[in-house]
Amino acid sequence: MRSTGAFWMIALILFLLDCYVFQAVKTVTQPLSERAKFYIHAAFWVVSVLTLLALLAFPFVPVLQASKIFRNYVFAILAGLFLAKLIASVLFLTDDIRRLALWAITKFSRNTGGQFLGDGQAISRSTFMSWLGLAFGGTLFGTLLYGFGNKYNYQLKKITLTFNSLPKAFDGLKLVHISDIHSGSFQNPNAVNKGVDLILAQNPDLILFTGDLVNDRATEMNEYKAIFRRLKAPMGVYSILGNHDYGDYVSWPTEAEKMANLDQLKKVHAEMGWYLLMNEHILFGKEEEQLALIGIENWGAKGRFPKYGKMDQAYAGTEKIPFKVLLSHDPSHWDAQVKTLYPTIDLMLSGHTHGMQFGIENPYFKWSPVQWMYKQWAGLYEDGSQKLYVNRGFGFIGYPGRVGVLPEITLITLNVKG
Repeated sequence: MRSTGAFWMIALILFLLDCYVFQAVKTVTQPLSERAKFYIHAAFWVVSVLTLLALLAFPFVPVLQASKIFRNYVFAILAGLFLAKLIASVLFLTDDIRRLALWAITKFSRNTGGQFLGDGQAISRSTFMSWLGLAFGGTLFGTLLYGFGNKYNYQLKKITLTFNSLPKAFDGLKLVHISDIHSGSFQNPNAVNKGVDLILAQNPDLILFTGDLVNDRATEMNEYKAIFRRLKAPMGVYSILGNHDYGDYVSWPTEAEKMANLDQLKKVHAEMGWYLLMNEHILFGKEEEQLALIGIENWGAKGRFPKYGKMDQAYAGTEKIPFKVLLSHDPSHWDAQVKTLYPTIDLMLSGHTHGMQFGIENPYFKWSPVQWMYKQWAGLYEDGSQKLYVNRGFGFIGYPGRVGVLPEITLITLNVKG
């Protein structure tokens, strides 16, 4: 009942927002013929009403809740329309504040005796600001629609990292790092297969996955298990769990069913030939030298993300190993615990943020709204001898697309410094 009430409240907010935006639509269509205005106004309200009906129908129509297309695309379009109207309304509000200020001057100015604009003269909306608001909102919505085509546009990022502590026997070690597959969002196995082909084409020594294999349920992997089973590397494929893998965002009938889902997901990792690290480590030996790979369960310092990870348990036994790589899903773990308590962790690999699947990245500038929550949200970060790499994610969730921040496959080459 509480969730249904929330939908009604959201619908009311959307309706009020529609009414506000419609005032700007009326302003910019004033010069047009009555017929043209009728069609434009009617189209605006048809789209608005359909949006509201789709939102209100969702809690009551099970087939919509089960539809991946509805949950991915229709909800993304609804959210896109809301954001576009909200952005436009900020500019409209700026103009309305201007109008209010002029009204106040007209009403209360002693010098003009209340005749600043003439008695009874309305302070009209700015056509320029109305057009500007609609243009900003329309551009944002168009950009989100464009991003639908980028969700399988996998980008290979190659970086070389140098360390004083890396044993010479591991100089030139090639790691492929992927994260956040979110198989429950996929709808195109062939496109996903091409992403796996790109990973294999790098001929890595080691493949590392940093969590969120599914959105919620282990069964999401049924169609994609065979595809990801193709991932092989001489030193193996190793993985950890992310916050979505525990089923915490589903209302399970019983705790036993939730635990059964998690157990099934662990079996999925094993069936694909992936070694799932659960608060543990593994040692690699070469020419009498060693490297430690540590993997912990999800540990998040932000919001309400759970802390299943037990770093002390996973780290124990690696103290004398000269080089350590940590797999930890949430990058907030780096500042909160790793840097302060485990300064001998040389490299931490994370995911989780997806770069919000929206942002701007070029050689000179990197921005995404997610940086307001996460200090480390995409790419390489360094503090002294320690390094953190945050993968932008292989898959997607919520918004079925990518704008500016594309799905990522990272090839990391480790070199001995000097």
